[in-house]
Amino acid sequence: MANIKQQAKRNITNEKRRLRNVSLKSSVRTAIKKVELAISNDNYEEALELYKVAAKRLDTAQGKGVYHKNSVARKKSHLCKAINKIAPK
Repeated sequence: MANIKQQAKRNITNEKRRLRNVSLKSSVRTAIKKVELAISNDNYEEALELYKVAAKRLDTAQGKGVYHKNSVARKKSHLCKAINKIAPK
Protein backbone atom coordinates (compact mmCIF):
# COMPACT_ATOMS: atom_id res chain seq x y z
CA MET A 1 0.00 0.00 0.00
CA ALA A 2 1.31 3.40 -0.95
CA ASN A 3 2.02 5.96 1.76
CA ILE A 4 1.69 8.90 -0.63
CA LYS A 5 -1.76 9.85 -1.92
CA GLN A 6 -0.60 10.57 -5.46
CA GLN A 7 1.12 7.19 -5.70
CA ALA A 8 -2.10 5.47 -4.65
CA LYS A 9 -3.86 7.24 -7.54
CA ARG A 10 -1.07 6.25 -9.93
CA ASN A 11 -1.39 2.62 -8.84
CA ILE A 12 -5.04 2.64 -9.92
CA THR A 13 -4.14 4.20 -13.28
CA ASN A 14 -1.26 1.78 -13.79
CA GLU A 15 -3.52 -1.21 -13.18
CA LYS A 16 -6.08 0.06 -15.71
CA ARG A 17 -3.36 0.53 -18.32
CA ARG A 18 -1.82 -2.84 -17.57
CA LEU A 19 -5.15 -4.57 -18.15
CA ARG A 20 -5.65 -2.68 -21.42
CA ASN A 21 -2.13 -3.59 -22.55
CA VAL A 22 -2.62 -7.27 -21.71
CA SER A 23 -5.86 -7.33 -23.69
CA LEU A 24 -4.33 -5.62 -26.73
CA LYS A 25 -1.24 -7.83 -26.70
CA SER A 26 -3.41 -10.92 -26.50
CA SER A 27 -5.52 -9.89 -29.49
CA VAL A 28 -2.37 -9.07 -31.48
CA ARG A 29 -0.79 -12.44 -30.69
CA THR A 30 -4.00 -14.25 -31.65
CA ALA A 31 -4.19 -12.39 -34.97
CA ILE A 32 -0.55 -13.17 -35.76
CA LYS A 33 -1.04 -16.85 -34.93
CA LYS A 34 -4.01 -17.02 -37.31
CA VAL A 35 -1.90 -15.53 -40.11
CA GLU A 36 0.94 -17.95 -39.41
CA LEU A 37 -1.49 -20.88 -39.45
CA ALA A 38 -2.85 -19.81 -42.84
CA ILE A 39 0.74 -19.46 -44.11
CA SER A 40 1.66 -22.94 -42.87
CA ASN A 41 -1.38 -24.32 -44.73
CA ASP A 42 -0.24 -22.51 -47.93
CA ASN A 43 -3.53 -20.61 -48.07
CA TYR A 44 -2.47 -17.34 -49.71
CA GLU A 45 -5.86 -15.61 -49.93
CA GLU A 46 -6.80 -16.36 -46.33
CA ALA A 47 -3.35 -15.31 -45.11
CA LEU A 48 -3.69 -12.00 -46.95
CA GLU A 49 -7.09 -11.27 -45.39
CA LEU A 50 -5.90 -12.25 -41.92
CA TYR A 51 -2.78 -10.13 -42.38
CA LYS A 52 -4.94 -7.04 -42.86
CA VAL A 53 -6.65 -7.74 -39.53
CA ALA A 54 -3.33 -8.39 -37.79
CA ALA A 55 -1.77 -5.23 -39.23
CA LYS A 56 -4.70 -3.15 -38.03
CA ARG A 57 -4.43 -4.59 -34.52
CA LEU A 58 -0.68 -4.02 -34.48
CA ASP A 59 -1.12 -0.41 -35.58
CA THR A 60 -3.79 0.16 -32.93
CA ALA A 61 -1.56 -1.27 -30.21
CA GLN A 62 1.36 0.84 -31.42
CA GLY A 63 -0.80 3.96 -31.37
CA LYS A 64 -1.75 3.29 -27.76
CA GLY A 65 1.88 2.82 -26.77
CA VAL A 66 1.74 -0.92 -26.17
CA TYR A 67 4.40 -1.69 -28.80
CA HIS A 68 7.26 0.43 -30.14
CA LYS A 69 6.86 1.47 -33.78
CA ASN A 70 9.96 -0.46 -34.84
CA SER A 71 8.66 -3.64 -33.21
CA VAL A 72 5.39 -3.29 -35.09
CA ALA A 73 7.22 -2.65 -38.37
CA ARG A 74 9.39 -5.72 -37.80
CA LYS A 75 6.41 -7.97 -37.01
CA LYS A 76 4.50 -6.76 -40.08
CA SER A 77 7.58 -7.17 -42.27
CA HIS A 78 8.13 -10.77 -41.13
CA LEU A 79 4.50 -11.62 -41.88
CA CYS A 80 4.64 -9.98 -45.33
CA LYS A 81 7.82 -11.82 -46.17
CA ALA A 82 6.25 -15.16 -45.23
CA ILE A 83 3.07 -14.40 -47.19
CA ASN A 84 5.07 -13.45 -50.28
CA LYS A 85 6.88 -16.81 -50.15
CA ILE A 86 3.60 -18.69 -50.60
CA ALA A 87 2.21 -16.27 -53.21
CA PRO A 88 1.17 -17.89 -56.48
CA LYS A 89 3.62 -17.11 -59.25
